[in-house]
Amino acid sequence: MRKISKQLFAVAGTFALLSAMMMAPEAQARPQYLKGFIEKYPDLEDAAKMKKCGLCHPKDKKMRLDYGKAVGKGLQKKNEKNAEKIADALGGAEKVKSESGKTFGEMIEAGKLPE
Repeated sequence: MRKISKQLFAVAGTFALLSAMMMAPEAQARPQYLKGFIEKYPDLEDAAKMKKCGLCHPKDKKMRLDYGKAVGKGLQKKNEKNAEKIADALGGAEKVKSESGKTFGEMIEAGKLPE
C-alpha cells in the first residue's frame, strides 16, 4: 500500500508542477525596443544595456514609466517589430516633457537616460 501511495504522490506532484509551468504568465520581452534605442542613441549604449527594460518600465513590467508611455503613444501597434516605426516613436518621445520639466530629448542630448 505504501508503494502505491508514493507512486500516486509522485505522479500528482509531477502533474501539479507541469500544470503550474503551463499556467505561468508568458514573458513578453521586446528586445527590439532596446535595440532601437541603442541604434538611435549609440552614446547611451552602455547605460541603456545596464537599465534594459527599466528604460520604459519600473520593476512591475505591466506598468510604464513616463518615457515608456511616450514611446508607446508613438507606436502603431503593440509589439511593433518595424525598426523605422520604433525609431519614429523614440523620436516622438524626445518632444515630451518629463516630470523634471526637461524634455526626454534634452536629457538624451545631455548624455542621460530618460527618467
